Amino acid sequence: MPALKVNKPWGHELILTEENLAYTAKILFIKAGHKLSLQYHDLKQETLTLVGGQAELIVGPTKDQLQTNSMAPFTGYTISPNTVHRLKAITDSLIFEASTAEVGTTYRLEDDYNRNNETDDIRNSQRKNE
Repeated sequence: MPALKVNKPWGHELILTEENLAYTAKILFIKAGHKLSLQYHDLKQETLTLVGGQAELIVGPTKDQLQTNSMAPFTGYTISPNTVHRLKAITDSLIFEASTAEVGTTYRLEDDYNRNNETDDIRNSQRKNE
């Protein structure tokens, strides 16, 4: 299966796995100076690995208890469900993400692009439109 490219306002993601699997693998391309939502997932667990560029992982138990970590290349950073997190690219960056299936809701606490929470329905419609 060829990768499915999903354009995002911060860059794009290449989804490497089929929809019906119990896991998802993807590569995120984040443009320099851009960041993903400050978010948490109710069901999804993920491990993030910097494979190119320079990026920061902002993470904590709540929005008011965040730490900013410079990501070390080829190091796994695991994010459990309900953990608040955000990725920020210092330079153009590539992040490999391995996670449980893309299910549940992504709750966006802050978003530079004014996007709402992402549900299964929204996620599925984005995949069909790409």
